[in-house]
Amino acid sequence: MKFGIGIPTGTEGLMYPIPFAHVRDNIKMAKAAEQLGFDSVWGNDHVSTQHYVSKEFDCPPNYYAPLITLAAIAENTTTLKVATALLVFPFRNPAVIAKELATLDQLSGGRTIIGVGIGAYREEFEAMMGASAQGVNRGELLDESLEMVSRLFKEDRVTMKGKYFDLQEVQSFPKPVQNPFPFYIGGNNANGRIRVAKYGTGWLPAVLTPAEVKAGVEDIARLCEAEGRSIQEIDIAPQLSISIAKTKEEACAKFERSQLYKHLVSLKKSTLKDQDASNYMERNLIGTPEEISEQIQKYKEAGVTTCSAMLFAANSVDEFIEDMQLFSEEVMPNFK
Repeated sequence: MKFGIGIPTGTEGLMYPIPFAHVRDNIKMAKAAEQLGFDSVWGNDHVSTQHYVSKEFDCPPNYYAPLITLAAIAENTTTLKVATALLVFPFRNPAVIAKELATLDQLSGGRTIIGVGIGAYREEFEAMMGASAQGVNRGELLDESLEMVSRLFKEDRVTMKGKYFDLQEVQSFPKPVQNPFPFYIGGNNANGRIRVAKYGTGWLPAVLTPAEVKAGVEDIARLCEAEGRSIQEIDIAPQLSISIAKTKEEACAKFERSQLYKHLVSLKKSTLKDQDASNYMERNLIGTPEEISEQIQKYKEAGVTTCSAMLFAANSVDEFIEDMQLFSEEVMPNFK
């Protein structure tokens, strides 16, 4: 089992209060993660403030560009994987995405993992694209982008006309260090699992119970077989939140008063529309180190191979790092 933490590239007002982190706190947390034995750090991707965040906070959140931040982290670490959970492909032109990802993989020496998705908030996409966002199917746009970027990573020149983008004799070098390049596909629904089987080396769902993960793994295994692939090629890497304390009661209270809990509620109409987020104890890692270890074991038995982008219920960066240390000392040794 591998473990990765979520860094605050775009978490203020969503998963954490405002203010929460300076841009260089991402580097501080990543260096601490490497020293504590974590395998990876995962940055998320937001550009414009969400409506509910504007209503709740007087100050706007700071959202940092994830790929630039990860490049800085790569220069300040040696073994840590630098990853996204998630990079919103519909925000970007696929030729530009390919260039930036190949550059990051070159800079990091092949330590890059890119989780991709359509984005949790359509309102953010509409804020960026204006009238041109009308009628856009972000799932189709993501599929088209994945196809184009995958070809740009493999071929000398790419010509491809799609519904949303038109590439004409695009030559993009250098290629990434890694081949195949590790794309982790976000999303809890059936379309996300189809993308995993077709394009992915990892599945990156969010806030699923062990039983739901198991059902998803079984579906992906069937889809992989149809694509001539094996489920053994896929890293099962759900995103999980953590509230760790000396007692279960303290951990529950800590989680319920955190911004993380409010964020889960905000996703009921999008990412979590098909899940009952009220049973958060089954969907996250909450409790004492022993109880959290028991929950991780259930995820492991369901097929999980990486606990990715873990977010601790904390109100400051220092508190986050303290919880990271407790987790690394009392939970991770049970699975390493």
